[in-house]
Amino acid sequence: MKNSSLLIRTVIILAITLIGIYLVFGPRRTVNASDFTWSGIKQNLAENINLGLDLEGGTQLVMRVKTDDYLKTLTENNKEAALTAAKDAQLPVGDGASVAENNNYQVSINVTDPSKIQEVIDAVKKKVDFSGWTESTNENTITWSLPVQAQNVLKDQAVTQAEKIIESRINSFGVKEPTLQRHGAKDSGQILLQMPGVEDPERVKKLIGAESRLTLMKIVSPPNPSDVQTFPTEEAATQSLGGTVPSNRKVLPLTERDSATSADQNAQDKQPTQWVVVENPAVVDGSELRDAAAVSRTGNESDYQISFSFKPGGAQKFGEWTGKNIGNYMAVVLNDEVKSAAYIKSQIFDSGEISGRFTKATADDLALTLKSGALPAEIEYQEERTVGPSLGADSIRAGVAASIGGLVFIVLFMLIYYRGSGINAVLALLLNLLLTLAALIVFDSTLTLPGIAGLILGIGMAVDSNVLIFERIREEMRDGKAVANAIDLGFERAFITIIDTHITTIISSVILYLYGSGPIRGFAVTLILGLLINLFSAIFVSRTIFMWLLERNPNMKRLSI
Repeated sequence: MKNSSLLIRTVIILAITLIGIYLVFGPRRTVNASDFTWSGIKQNLAENINLGLDLEGGTQLVMRVKTDDYLKTLTENNKEAALTAAKDAQLPVGDGASVAENNNYQVSINVTDPSKIQEVIDAVKKKVDFSGWTESTNENTITWSLPVQAQNVLKDQAVTQAEKIIESRINSFGVKEPTLQRHGAKDSGQILLQMPGVEDPERVKKLIGAESRLTLMKIVSPPNPSDVQTFPTEEAATQSLGGTVPSNRKVLPLTERDSATSADQNAQDKQPTQWVVVENPAVVDGSELRDAAAVSRTGNESDYQISFSFKPGGAQKFGEWTGKNIGNYMAVVLNDEVKSAAYIKSQIFDSGEISGRFTKATADDLALTLKSGALPAEIEYQEERTVGPSLGADSIRAGVAASIGGLVFIVLFMLIYYRGSGINAVLALLLNLLLTLAALIVFDSTLTLPGIAGLILGIGMAVDSNVLIFERIREEMRDGKAVANAIDLGFERAFITIIDTHITTIISSVILYLYGSGPIRGFAVTLILGLLINLFSAIFVSRTIFMWLLERNPNMKRLSI
């Protein structure tokens, strides 16, 4: 029975050890002969373990979401939407006004017939989300005010939304193991981004902050076959509306790229040659977007377009509108610039295209920003720090040297102080280190400089467990117990103490993980994994080695300890 139990324990240890060796030193791709050379093994180790910013080098950005601007835009949009909703219902309303300053956000509408106030309120609520706003009426004026508590909720939602959009853009961009999290005080609106391996962050910054406000709008123009009505200047377009632009119209630059060459694209983008008048509000906007992709119709690297498709709700709305406007002109508007102006040949439901001579990189980035959604507000960069790969390499060397130095010292101490039994502890210790690295790879964790500190502390805790066990075995042998009995009692009586110390340290590490920032979390993760694995290596593995010794010499009278 004992032989069977010992065999099972041995198989488990060997299997776990081999898996750990493969995870840490094995290739993550097609196996080549070079993978079994020393340089190949080192390369596999470097590729398998994700290194943090402080070890690999890279860029750290601290950005702030302009939440006040978000609330200003929301207030202004709600005013326009409320007026449009009331006018669409053919109710008697006059002008609207909005206030957005000093934590005071209000939308008000004048009703020319006070008896229709409730009807206006009902019509507005059907199309405008004023949940959280305080509603009041005064004679012929309806006012919606945003309380401070609701302001804080909306600001927090804006930062959360920006965080998700930035994460989507960064992940699609291909940055290896980025760290993205809130930073500073809760109401600061700050977000921390760490990008290991990114030494030139300018393109990433442009991608993060890129606007992606896509709208489809009707152009004010005679229908096809007449040409789309354009104006040479913004002033001329405004004069066509009587000198002022009403709330239901917009004057936008037309910057179609079809006639541009790669040499003069930038110049054309900066200096629009035509202007158009469009109807406001838009038919559909980017919130209804389902997907966007860069496509090439000709195979030319400088002739890409962006195709997009809508969600079911947006497709239905777009289909109904195009069905009623066959022959009219429609504008594809991106960030308040008309990128395409074409007449509607037939009813369209779920797709469209931004045509023009985009380069592949520009088209990919634009499609990505469209697909990830528009940022709720502009972001500003408050801090940028770049860590060079040479500094990261120095940190790795220092961390590895400290780990090896500590490991060598511990090994010598265990061998000198505990003699033959020290070999048992050393084997368990090496296995603990191997399996901790393997666990980091399995959980796709990132190893940082504080993580190396956690690794070293885990080694110390592993040695502490062996010391507790060995000292208890020594005590039992001094009391006259036989070797086999002393080993059993030593493990049994040290077990509770080991569990207590590990659980208390794990609880502290969990708290560090929940409330700490990126580097602190790296320390906590490494320490937690090391402690959990130590319960296996110091108790299960070390006990199995003693069982093998007793199996080979059942009548052992003395133990080298």
